[in-house]
Amino acid sequence: MTTYRCPSCKARSRFNIIDQVITSVKLDANTGTYLPLDNLEPYHLKYSGPDKRVQCASCGLVEDENRFIKAALLP
Repeated sequence: MTTYRCPSCKARSRFNIIDQVITSVKLDANTGTYLPLDNLEPYHLKYSGPDKRVQCASCGLVEDENRFIKAALLP
């Protein structure tokens, strides 16, 4: 189990884990609908961010999990 501490309010006990589900889409400019992309087009960059983010359930801060882990290591 990983220990967290909020870098903002210093809370240590209440957090929400946010699993990010990435779906590549293309917006149809005429209809405003999203079209899912099975194969990325050459100019469509693949998402390279974190799979998981953490929200402090005390103050609401949402950050990358590493920020909460590093804050827990501080005295």
